[in-house]
Amino acid sequence: MHLPPAFLCIASYFKGNDFLRGLKASGATVYLVTSKNLEHKDWVRDVIDDIFYVHADEDGNWHMPDVIEGLAWLMREKRIDRIVALDDFDVEKGAELREHFRLPGMGQTTARHFRDKLSMRIEARDHGIQVPGFAPLFNDEAIRRFIDTNPGPWIIKPRGQAASTGMKKVYSPDELWSHLDYLGTRRHHFLVEQFKPGDVYHVDALTYNSEVIFARTSRYLSTPLEVTQGGGIFRSITEPFDSKADKALLKLNAQVKKAFGYVHGASHCEFIRCHEDGEYYFLETSARVGGANVADLVEASSAINIWYEWARLEAAVAFNLPYKLPPLRKEYAGLLISLTRQQFPDVGVFNDPEVVWRMYNKEHHIGVIVQSPHYERILELLDRYAERVQADFHASAPAPERPTA
Repeated sequence: MHLPPAFLCIASYFKGNDFLRGLKASGATVYLVTSKNLEHKDWVRDVIDDIFYVHADEDGNWHMPDVIEGLAWLMREKRIDRIVALDDFDVEKGAELREHFRLPGMGQTTARHFRDKLSMRIEARDHGIQVPGFAPLFNDEAIRRFIDTNPGPWIIKPRGQAASTGMKKVYSPDELWSHLDYLGTRRHHFLVEQFKPGDVYHVDALTYNSEVIFARTSRYLSTPLEVTQGGGIFRSITEPFDSKADKALLKLNAQVKKAFGYVHGASHCEFIRCHEDGEYYFLETSARVGGANVADLVEASSAINIWYEWARLEAAVAFNLPYKLPPLRKEYAGLLISLTRQQFPDVGVFNDPEVVWRMYNKEHHIGVIVQSPHYERILELLDRYAERVQADFHASAPAPERPTA
């Protein structure tokens, strides 16, 4: 008798309930390991066979030797067949555990391509994918050559942070060197990149047997960097289907996944179309579902719950069965999220018939998703809602001054 595959899901943040539901619905055994301080979150306990907790340090980090020892003890009685990382910060944890216990899936070298921004850029460049000029911060002479050949401004980026956390935009060589002095011995955890003004896009996808089987292209109306650094309102909109940009980005996304050796799973990949030359450049990718409710945006546009389908895909691979996508929808969708002055803002102000999702019960946040067959209508609503939020609700929080490695 073949036993159902047992999945150990890693989540150092509260996310992935739809993934856990999808695994259980596929017949898998579902275990969850998460941080002790997330014990009382609303995990879907009815579909989880057992939950295990890790004590994180004050920065939320896990001591991986202890995690390995704990899992080794657990595996004396419980069978683990697959390990899945549910958050960006868990990708390396999952890879380390797979390597140690010799389980199938992404190993540590490939995981670097999806977590280390320096590794991403080198891998993309070496496979002929355009990237903005960049340099590691190991050698002073190499940095000087970069400055001489790549006109500023520049962005200093942490290699291992998610989204735009810890980035610093600098405008002169003196400012760049001053910031490197500030980073001190932590400097090797960062890179420097030429800043290219342009439109930033994200492609959210599912990959199966090394082929991208689903992808949806969207454009940030306010880039993550603008929101993080300038306290703006986060907005994203589905890119017009079969447009020049849509076709170019879908092709680039597939090239990235192939170059990086991605075999199975969900991904969130970002590109920029430079205003100066009109070219598309790779920015970064990840082996997980996009954050900031991007998954809800994708579902409104496509009818694909990317969390749930990722779980079905992983289960199909583990069961050695074929995976097939459910029917797709092609609608336009738009997402808006903002910090608010009010603890629980009134989301009822978004009352147009195109509204399909509202953010409830998240303190000091307001959010909405709209859906329509017409791109122009989505753009109109997002612009109008942004004006309303700016006037009546919006608040901003300063970006952290001291980036972490």
